[in-house]
Amino acid sequence: MANAGAKKWDDRYREKEYAYGIKPNVFLKNQLEKLETGTILFGAEGEGRNAIYAQKLGYAVSAFDISIEAKNKALKLATQNDATIDYKVGELPNLDFKTESFDAVALIYAHFPPDIRKEYHKILHTLLKPGGRIIFEAFSKNHLKYKAENPSVGGPGNEAVLFSIDELKRDFKNYKVIQLEEKIIELNEGIYHNGKGSVIRFVAQKQ
Repeated sequence: MANAGAKKWDDRYREKEYAYGIKPNVFLKNQLEKLETGTILFGAEGEGRNAIYAQKLGYAVSAFDISIEAKNKALKLATQNDATIDYKVGELPNLDFKTESFDAVALIYAHFPPDIRKEYHKILHTLLKPGGRIIFEAFSKNHLKYKAENPSVGGPGNEAVLFSIDELKRDFKNYKVIQLEEKIIELNEGIYHNGKGSVIRFVAQKQ
């Protein structure tokens, strides 16, 4: 992941345009507006659109990604918005975030490779405070047919990288589930998320 994955995303984020736009994800926006502000961590944050929105709401924001180009674009966008985010680049186990230091963890299209996903989700669980929330939206395993019909909707082409409801229940067991559903939505996010796709939306509270 560290080499091939980082190069893939560096190449994408090196483009002039913001790959997924500069507006926050709609589901995330709606969820954040329901909560009291606090500390929040964004995983696989890319070019910063969601983290910057949270910071402007009053959250203390941290983020990570494997792409240095993602961080460069995110910090540029943050400057344009008079926002400040703590953005780290690298593999999550090496980033030294403090245990139980976040009120929320946001995973918006954070499609970690299947060989490390369970470990990453376990680490993210330890970083979340008791009573904190996971806010999640990503493509489901049923998304492949939508991607085949319309490549512009984006998303991984490998079913193993996509999500199922059962996987999320296993990875975040003993959470109070607030919302967990698979849904067909219309995406309009920048260059690479446009059209109808199948997603899973998950909001849960750590007990």
